[in-house]
Amino acid sequence: MDLTALKFIGAGIATLGMFGAALGVGNVFNALVSGIARNPSAKKDMFVPALIGAGLAEALGILSFVIAILLAL
Repeated sequence: MDLTALKFIGAGIATLGMFGAALGVGNVFNALVSGIARNPSAKKDMFVPALIGAGLAEALGILSFVIAILLAL
């Protein structure tokens, strides 16, 4: 197997981090909706931390995408 093929295999494996980020964002908003359904008056206290958590999860997904692009170059 040549070096170019190994580069693309590594880039493909690095993109699996985006799948993990999607699962993380789904879990964050699943917990948010469940929490709001249980206690609607606490919506203000839950919404901002949920957005921060989703943003951090998305940042990790974007980071894995950037690493995959750098590996493919």
